[in-house]
Amino acid sequence: MNLRTVGIWLGLAMATISPPSWAQMNYRVGTADARQAQKANGFIEVPKGVDAPAAIPVIVVNGARPGPVLALVAGAHGTEYASIIALERVATILEPSQLAGTVVIVPLLNTSSFEQKVPHLNPADGKNMNRFYPGNAAGTQTERAAFVVTKEIVDRCAFLIDYHGGDLDESLRPYTYWAPTGREEQDRISKQMALAFGLNHIIIWRDRPVDPAATKYLDNTASARGKASIVVEAGHAGTVESDDVNLLVTGTISVMRTLKMLEGPPLPIENPVWLEKTVDVTSEKTGIFYPLVLRSGYVAQGEKLGYVTDYFGNTIYTARAPVAGIVMHICAVPSMKAGDNIAVIGVPAEKPPKD
Repeated sequence: MNLRTVGIWLGLAMATISPPSWAQMNYRVGTADARQAQKANGFIEVPKGVDAPAAIPVIVVNGARPGPVLALVAGAHGTEYASIIALERVATILEPSQLAGTVVIVPLLNTSSFEQKVPHLNPADGKNMNRFYPGNAAGTQTERAAFVVTKEIVDRCAFLIDYHGGDLDESLRPYTYWAPTGREEQDRISKQMALAFGLNHIIIWRDRPVDPAATKYLDNTASARGKASIVVEAGHAGTVESDDVNLLVTGTISVMRTLKMLEGPPLPIENPVWLEKTVDVTSEKTGIFYPLVLRSGYVAQGEKLGYVTDYFGNTIYTARAPVAGIVMHICAVPSMKAGDNIAVIGVPAEKPPKD
């Protein structure tokens, strides 16, 4: 990182966080209260409302030296296990004495999904916990949780990484989302974070909500508030493979080195595959799904992705690729109903984005 870059992120951090967000004597999130050079565990309380209350686990790692606040959040979808385990490991290996600044870790946002093994949704209200930001203090549990996370995590950090991965029904290849905002300095830093994380496919996510009152996604809420943020995905079909977990852990450490929160050189990916967009393929029929392609494979436009049979073995729907591109994920289970996702195709960009 050159001196100009260091100056940029320092200026960005100073412009978007208040002085108490810099590691000094103590930093508190929910019931986790960490003094300088200490680590603390606790919970962010989501008050009772139209439905039950909730408690979101949080770990605060408060460094020995001043620096920015970095938020790491996983488990919006509680069966995306690899990312949850990765953040628990990050929390374990981070030493406050070696850290500049503060790291706020939320390893499991959707505890009900995790405990009940329900993919995608919060069982308390049937809502997706990454679709209701910036939240509503008077809403259902998912909306109240988003409101509390926005206030306690997003508004107080300088940088944010949102962790996801292949849910129980998704055979997914690792990738990063980078969402440019049009703010030159912020976009430069978030792009550096995406490269530093080291995943070799990066989706340029341009089609993002612009209404600050309806940002929907966690990372977009941070970006709309001037915080450099990225989304990372690794893990497939609810598995916890060591390769996927290690990608997420080493990527996190590399970003922290880029932000000068940890000593040592980052390990950025030098020639990633940039994807200009993704295209969803959904099923028109309910039945049993049979995939014909693998994650990471390249498909031509019109190529068969898989087919759906009725419960007697008769083919009732054939899914084809609407565009040529890379299979970012394919449905990992036979269960299929009309409207369910069959695959996501990433379309390679003609050239990488400008610096």
